[in-house]
Amino acid sequence: MAAEVRVGGGGIRVPGDKSITHRALMLAALSSGRCRLGGPLAAGDTRATASALRALGVTVGPLAAGRALRVTGGGLRPFRATGDVLDCGNSGTTARLLLGLLAGHAFETSLSGDRSLRRRPMARITEPLRRMGALIAATDGERLPARIRGGALQPLVWDSPVASAQVKTALFFAGLTGGVRVTVTEPFHSRDHAERLLRLLGVHVDVDGTTTRVDPPEAIAPFDGDIPGDYSSAAYLLAAGLLRQSGEVVVEGVGINPTRTGFARVVERMGARIEVQGRWMSLGEPAATLVARPARLRATEVHADEVPSLVDEVPLLACLAARAEGTSVFHGVGELRVKESDRLALVARNLAAAGVEAHAEDDTLRVTGTDRPLRGRVETAGDHRLAMAFAVLGTAPGGELELDDAGCVAVSYPAFFQDLVRALTDA
Repeated sequence: MAAEVRVGGGGIRVPGDKSITHRALMLAALSSGRCRLGGPLAAGDTRATASALRALGVTVGPLAAGRALRVTGGGLRPFRATGDVLDCGNSGTTARLLLGLLAGHAFETSLSGDRSLRRRPMARITEPLRRMGALIAATDGERLPARIRGGALQPLVWDSPVASAQVKTALFFAGLTGGVRVTVTEPFHSRDHAERLLRLLGVHVDVDGTTTRVDPPEAIAPFDGDIPGDYSSAAYLLAAGLLRQSGEVVVEGVGINPTRTGFARVVERMGARIEVQGRWMSLGEPAATLVARPARLRATEVHADEVPSLVDEVPLLACLAARAEGTSVFHGVGELRVKESDRLALVARNLAAAGVEAHAEDDTLRVTGTDRPLRGRVETAGDHRLAMAFAVLGTAPGGELELDDAGCVAVSYPAFFQDLVRALTDA
């Protein structure tokens, strides 16, 4: 179910988890019957996945806020060839996971996306898929547009140079459609939403340290379940609660998968606390009520092994660091350079333009906090995470930050600005 935020006596909804929505949608397509997904994220990225699945012949119902999504799966190789180019929009998750699913299908398919997505590297996916036997022709630099012809695949043992949930999920999905075992070793633990869902559906998943092995099943049974609220979406409202002068922000039904909650661990080191209440389980995922109250923040240091659990929240943490006492250092955040934008460079540039001392060099970001009012125009490059992070920073006392593209938040959180206003209402 989507997460609910209580501010005073009112209540609003935070979208369902984006990562889980993508994965549950795709696994429902591979099931052997009708599935129901409660509380899915209805936004640009997940609609790109739903649209691509429909183009490939899967029956996917309307994806709308407040409605359960119904999918009729067609078995482990459900797709039919399409002469159309699959448009992945702005969604790297859609593109990479679809490449994995298509690897086991013996026909050619073309994928593309918007200008931002066409700049993002795909080699981390295309290289191991080629090792498995898929034929892939990509644009120079291993980027979209790309064509893939799948078919008979070989088992894979892959040492991934990056800790990426998209990489390992795409490879596991290739193993499902190709009927072969896939083993992935990462340098650090990345998000494990796919593994949790696969276990829930009876697929054998073995984890040993940072190595995960998935054995292909004979079938995936239809399933029903509610998708927890998106932790990354909730983090913006919780961060706004930390910057408030008084009161609290309470968010209910948020997924608290340990591979996603690095944000809370970092803000605790900064002198704040995200209180956890009323734990429960949904679709193999832990969920709970989260509470944030105003806090006096101090600088901290974030290390590379923490980044996989908070990579989407780095811009938000950098904005909180801008209001903390001292200099915060973020190590090993080079992954942000290949997101929807060069997030690392833009975070530093926008903070500096607003009057904050901030520097990004290689894979390290340094931010020195200030209590001065922050004013200026924020360059988002159409990146939803940047827009939301700086919108939250703009709520700090005296803040006057103007976003050059507020509409880009619709990619992951269409009602963000309305919910942010509600979250800032005094109890």
